[in-house]
Amino acid sequence: MTRVLRIITRLNIGGPSIQAIALSERMRSRGFDTRLLHGSLGAGEGDMQYLLTAPGIARQLRSLRRDIAPLHDAVALAQVLDTLRDFRPNIVHTHMAKAGAIGRVATAIYNRTAGRDARARVVHTYHGHVLEGYFSPAKTRAFLSVERTLARVTDRLIAISPRIRKELLDDYRIGRPEQYHVVPLGFDLDRLTSIGDADRRAARAALGIPAEAAVVSTAGRLTAIKRYDLFLDTARLVADRHSEALFLVAGDGELRAALEAQARANGIADRVSFLGWRRDLDTLYAASDVFLLTSRNEGTPVALIESLAAAVPGVSTDVGGVRDVIDSDRVGLLAPFGDARALADHVQALLADREHRRRMGEAGRQAVASRYGLDRLIGDVERLYRELLH
Repeated sequence: MTRVLRIITRLNIGGPSIQAIALSERMRSRGFDTRLLHGSLGAGEGDMQYLLTAPGIARQLRSLRRDIAPLHDAVALAQVLDTLRDFRPNIVHTHMAKAGAIGRVATAIYNRTAGRDARARVVHTYHGHVLEGYFSPAKTRAFLSVERTLARVTDRLIAISPRIRKELLDDYRIGRPEQYHVVPLGFDLDRLTSIGDADRRAARAALGIPAEAAVVSTAGRLTAIKRYDLFLDTARLVADRHSEALFLVAGDGELRAALEAQARANGIADRVSFLGWRRDLDTLYAASDVFLLTSRNEGTPVALIESLAAAVPGVSTDVGGVRDVIDSDRVGLLAPFGDARALADHVQALLADREHRRRMGEAGRQAVASRYGLDRLIGDVERLYRELLH
């Protein structure tokens, strides 16, 4: 079997974790023996280790953390290097910025002494990037310099959307065109594409929501980049116009207390439910009429894809890779980032027209089912690996 060492910063709630676990477990049947190294979660982050089902493929490195910590980083580097020497992979595939840095540096060190025939090929996936909206200008410049250097010791760079590839290559000058492959995310969407009217009634009953309510939902980490303050400002405007509107927020994080206080200040605390981390997001989507995403930046928005698969029309800020998912007003509606009024107008228009919602939901379901399926993802990655090795 071809040996693959996959390294991800942490298995927190989100698309990168789902992808790393699915690829690690599902590609064995394609002839790839994978080991998955993952780091420690940050405070308040949801954990997706429960998705691991294949015994013995995953190992946690507690010193591998998202934040910059020189002592922990040195220990993590040594542990990855030990794993490389023991496992002797044909391919090292890294996910997320910190794992990408430590994994690629460790592999460069390993390859110097491994010999030509034992050299590991290196793949890194950009599930987005931290070069806009995350850090100060000085930190962003430092990250940019590191990524440009790491690209020189990387055989293939994967961008999860054409827009991210363009930004990384043209705007930030990371890597060379021939290094890049666009591999969109892929998920097991079957449970979502099968949601019907009976599931919607059951989901509302399970969440204690009146059958006649107009439900607007969102999901994700309660962090600054997701801009849930904008979600709550939009919710206030919608609530002013729609007396039966309710708002569901699935997720948790360091901003939860501040967001709950904002909901009270906006006068909508009795209409906003903070649900915390939930594994049954299909229940959230089934109970919803509209999914609202208000992020400052996105790679490929996983929750938006999932909501569309559940035939729930999406409204979103026009940022990052969102337009790769909502590529026309047949499947969803976009507004400029920061424009709560425009977002609220879109939401209200959908809430006011049931038939429009139904048509848009069905168009969205068909669009994402064909573009973001798990079998397609595994096939794309298998072809890339085999091309790289041969």
